[in-house]
Amino acid sequence: MNQTTETLINATINGKAISAPEYLSVIQALWHAGYPRIKSVGCLEGVCGTCRVLVRRQNSQNITTELGCQVLIEEGMQVNFLAFPTPAQQHYKLEDIRNSWEVQDNFHTIFPEAENCRHCGGCNTTCPKGINVERGVILAAKGRFREAGDLFTECVLCDLCQSACPENIAPNHVGIFSRRVTAHLHTRPSNLINRLERLRKGELKVVI
Repeated sequence: MNQTTETLINATINGKAISAPEYLSVIQALWHAGYPRIKSVGCLEGVCGTCRVLVRRQNSQNITTELGCQVLIEEGMQVNFLAFPTPAQQHYKLEDIRNSWEVQDNFHTIFPEAENCRHCGGCNTTCPKGINVERGVILAAKGRFREAGDLFTECVLCDLCQSACPENIAPNHVGIFSRRVTAHLHTRPSNLINRLERLRKGELKVVI
């Protein structure tokens, strides 16, 4: 009779040593090690953004941000689950934005910190979906909401970009706003909105 034995590898999750087969994700490895499994909670498909983790691999000084349901455990891997940050404080109702001419002013009222982007790239580095988060914020600040929203199509609202931002921008919520307002209002052409934005900043003068 042939017996198939699984080779277990060792990893550390939240400071506790576990052993599990290498084909398991971080969350599955926890269950394999005997940690309680709460049924009907979590997507395990990388779409809900709730299992954000810091990962340090063996013989590496680098720390990466990933989703615990998507990253497979490796020998010597160290993993720590992250608590969610303070919820974003942006509040708005789309029905209060009566037409697309008002979108830009409303955006800067809702997200005044968006113009303070330092271009540090921290949001891009932390995004487990590989979204060009920084560019999305820049596009939205310029009034190019359709383009900004398109960049955030794969966003799972894990809030890692928000945690990494030194200016307390909530880039994922900028992306959601861009998508929502585009669908809601079918915004005016971006080049026209850009011109209005330059007028708002005093970069253009109207000569009558």
